[in-house]
Amino acid sequence: MAFQKIVGGAFLLGGSTLTTVLGLSQIIDYRAKKVGLSCVEASEVLNREYPENELPRRETQLFTLQTTKEFDVLIVGGGATGCGCALDAVTRGLKTALIEREDFSSGTSSKSTKLIHGGVRYLQKAFTNLDYEQYKLVKEALRERANMLQIAPHIAKELPIMLPLYKWWQLPYFWAGIKMYDFLAGSLCLKHSYFLTKSRAVELFPMLKKEKLIGAIVYYDGQHDDARMNLAIALTAARYGAAIANYVEAVKLLKCTDPETSKQYICGAECKDVQTGEIFEVKAKCVINATGPFTDTLRQMDDIGVKKICEPSAGVHVVLPGYYSPEAMGLLDPTTSDGRVIFFLPWEGMVIAGTTDRPTEVTAKPIPHEEEINFILNEIRNYLSPDVEVRRGDVLAAWSGIRPLVSDPNSKDTQSISRNHVVTVTDSGLVTIAGGKWTTYRVMAEDAIDSAIKACNLTAKHPCKTTGLLLDGTHNWSPTLHIRLVQYYGLSTEVARHLAHAYGGRAFEVAKLAKVTGKKCPLVGKRLVADFPYIEAEVIYAMKEYACTAIDILARRTRLSYLNVQAAEDALPRIVEIMAAELNWSEKRIKDELKAAQEFLYYEMGYKVRSDQLRNTEINLSPLDVDRYKKRFQMFDDNDKGFITIVDVQRVLESIGYQVDEKTLHEMLTEVDINKNGQVELIEFLQLMSAIQNGSVSGSRLAILMKTAEENLCRQNPIPVSRSGGGL
Repeated sequence: MAFQKIVGGAFLLGGSTLTTVLGLSQIIDYRAKKVGLSCVEASEVLNREYPENELPRRETQLFTLQTTKEFDVLIVGGGATGCGCALDAVTRGLKTALIEREDFSSGTSSKSTKLIHGGVRYLQKAFTNLDYEQYKLVKEALRERANMLQIAPHIAKELPIMLPLYKWWQLPYFWAGIKMYDFLAGSLCLKHSYFLTKSRAVELFPMLKKEKLIGAIVYYDGQHDDARMNLAIALTAARYGAAIANYVEAVKLLKCTDPETSKQYICGAECKDVQTGEIFEVKAKCVINATGPFTDTLRQMDDIGVKKICEPSAGVHVVLPGYYSPEAMGLLDPTTSDGRVIFFLPWEGMVIAGTTDRPTEVTAKPIPHEEEINFILNEIRNYLSPDVEVRRGDVLAAWSGIRPLVSDPNSKDTQSISRNHVVTVTDSGLVTIAGGKWTTYRVMAEDAIDSAIKACNLTAKHPCKTTGLLLDGTHNWSPTLHIRLVQYYGLSTEVARHLAHAYGGRAFEVAKLAKVTGKKCPLVGKRLVADFPYIEAEVIYAMKEYACTAIDILARRTRLSYLNVQAAEDALPRIVEIMAAELNWSEKRIKDELKAAQEFLYYEMGYKVRSDQLRNTEINLSPLDVDRYKKRFQMFDDNDKGFITIVDVQRVLESIGYQVDEKTLHEMLTEVDINKNGQVELIEFLQLMSAIQNGSVSGSRLAILMKTAEENLCRQNPIPVSRSGGGL
């Protein structure tokens, strides 16, 4: 088998098929560069004239949508592709509107692997299956990768990714493939791939399994904060004059009749403001469907009998503590047990691992499942050293995203479905852009607007200008911007780096809103939660970026819920408090926001699977352990009730001279209170300790508190209790 792979790889890399493909590729590249020169020149003019005016308020955007007689294009969908369409259209001089049922990037676009890449696995399929369409996709994505790194350097960066080798045949096979990946990028190659010896690979990635390791290949791709990138595209479109609004749903497509042909055509949409329930119409010469997984829903709104073109596929990711990986080196598992690939990447101080791939039903709120989380963890164990115990309890967050793949009638499963995008136009003029991948959002938008202009007889003032068009926050950004933030405003270095990364040149606007901490260092920038660089000023600024709910801030203006769901829950009350003061929320709205955000964290960000882990844990403790934990429990259980309450915990803490506020104690007990009766019973405590021992739960704050209190009572020498970040 190994010999066949080597021979097959050599044949593909050396045969006439490759020569022909590469020859065609160079011709295509040459023609694309000639066409692209005018686009680059046009974007340079726009970059020099970038509007620095204040963003229109959401109320102003809604007013524009309601009162404009007719737009040229109305885009439905505020993900990467939809916002890309809005930016492309408005910079061509078209009167542009965009609506999104939830928040910008609330769907698939915020739930990716965070890579900007050509697709190593697609290149492998292109050659092994002689699939020229897959090859074109990789070429296109590599061009777009370079463009994204150029237009938003504060959000996107290069990332080296290690491909460990454990069999000798893998060395020539993967070496040839990765070198081809470099070659196809041409002058846009980020950095050239290279080989590492076993000792050097372990030095750079100490967590790597050493047994049977031959060496490793390192190649480069891009990485970004997907939600912030999506938002930057949307805000850029808004600054150029597009009327964009989140929480506006298209409930019906409007149709007019051509007086000459008596043919019906789409002329807008009936819309609903989800926040207020208000219904209004938005007229447009062309409606573009960029709704991702919901592509067929809008197409069926136009024609109930239309054949579906979207094959939704669910992919789960998990987030682990940062110590699982080096800070600046990712890992690729190219041969998982079921033939997929798993990425293991440092991201925002943590480690993201994924993804799975299975057919799914379309839903606005996908949830991660335990079997998918365990699949990822088991694959990780195959590549990490036995010294690194991969524990289920170390999962800090988990989410599921739905990929809107375009169906292929010849494919047997979603893994073989291509990421190529398609543009369709119905008889009534509905333009649909579907499929594709995050990296190719810009060219997808370009193709969609080209089709819209042709199908709906629109008159554009300019050609496409989005190649090289800098996104919001890029213009005043520099790699050393964080130093100025520290020096001018007294922010901590960690917070300053974060603001520069998330907001680019707009970071100064956030820093101006930051409040004094009351400490000597840092002087400014109150954090939402201790272990993360997000500050309260970002909540206020997020509302200027069209954040309408606490979930918008937890998930997409900051990325707290994607990094540590427990920390997100801790920050939630303060976020709601700030938003309520700014937006004059009623008590009912405050309660609704807290409930909605808690449900979001519980179901969509993996909190539920953590609770299920504890609930389903069998007590598997030795008699000595049971006796030890019973004695610890009884120290807190006043009068031998068989359960402990907040009052019991407070009593013990006061006896050792330590205080924890009642709200925090309530949170600690709630995490362990499986039957939700307001108290922790002995059986629940033993389940917790058993789950901690088997690794399915880690960092329980109550367990740490009780253990520390027990040690202090024994020594009668109080010491402070460090609060753990916890995990799922």
